[in-house]
Amino acid sequence: MPDLRDHTTLRLGGPADEWVTATTEAEIAAAFDTDLPVLVLGGGSNLVVADDGFRGRVVEIATRGISPDVEDAPVDGQSSCGGVLVTVAAGESWDDFVALAVEKEWAGIEALSGIPGSVGATPIQNVGAYGQEVSQTIASVRVWDRRLSGVRTFANADCGFGYRTSRFKADPGRHVVLSVTFQLRQGSLGGPVAYAELARALGIEVGERTALADVRRAVLDLRRGKGMVLDAEDHDTWSAGSFFTNPVVPAADVPDGAPAWPQPDGTVKTSAAWLIDHAGFAKGHGTERVALSGKHTLALTNRGGATTAELLALAREVRDGVEVRFGIRLVNEPVLVGCSL
Repeated sequence: MPDLRDHTTLRLGGPADEWVTATTEAEIAAAFDTDLPVLVLGGGSNLVVADDGFRGRVVEIATRGISPDVEDAPVDGQSSCGGVLVTVAAGESWDDFVALAVEKEWAGIEALSGIPGSVGATPIQNVGAYGQEVSQTIASVRVWDRRLSGVRTFANADCGFGYRTSRFKADPGRHVVLSVTFQLRQGSLGGPVAYAELARALGIEVGERTALADVRRAVLDLRRGKGMVLDAEDHDTWSAGSFFTNPVVPAADVPDGAPAWPQPDGTVKTSAAWLIDHAGFAKGHGTERVALSGKHTLALTNRGGATTAELLALAREVRDGVEVRFGIRLVNEPVLVGCSL
């Protein structure tokens, strides 16, 4: 039985009792006909698995297929009225899909380049980066409902999307994503760039537009600089990406000097990376086996030969240190399997 460490970007985690690789939707549904606990595995980029592994059945989602409702985009960067609807199987690589979208001039997800994992995982976390979130382009999500033992389709408005959350995350274990349908604009230009760091990298002002390929290239460069593009030779990328979400707090709780992004409900989102750094945890903080990334304080990394227990000990140290310093409790973004903080 394979160890989960061989199927997660952290390269941590022990074996499962059973392993099923599902290449069709029928195989996905059949894999849940068991009395064992079930762990759904996509790209393994958002999982922290216990050293003892998983006492149950792992269902690896390996479905494939990308189906657009048009073949070719218009020329000269002009947009069609309705754009293009693209239905993507849950097991497809997310970044491969983004690369295809840029190549085909389907706009709306170019700033989400370089994010590891599968397409099926993106609506669960409402994946976002550099001013874009998948919820902005998702038309519908098709799932296997384990409670009802049937297929359901949720329109965007019914997905409960919020900052790094959705109805699928809020009701864990119930819905298994089968496919996601995206509505993307057609044309060679991306949308207005909303993120200042990305605008600077592109040499444009916030709110201006530029070529999709240029946005993808700039995002990949920025992510590489932070150790956020997978590289087997670079231990700074042996992580689950951002380990903590950016906290959303009352405006009065934002520390002086911290980044602040006002939210529609009057709260403010601030930077977990800033809090970690200003609580005294610098890049590289940790041990020879587990440490904050040398490129980005928000990533907890396996330096080689680490255990999940060691990684979680570092996570607790950072979380508790931030809470003592600023009174803000950080929340982990990756899913913890068989372990806890």
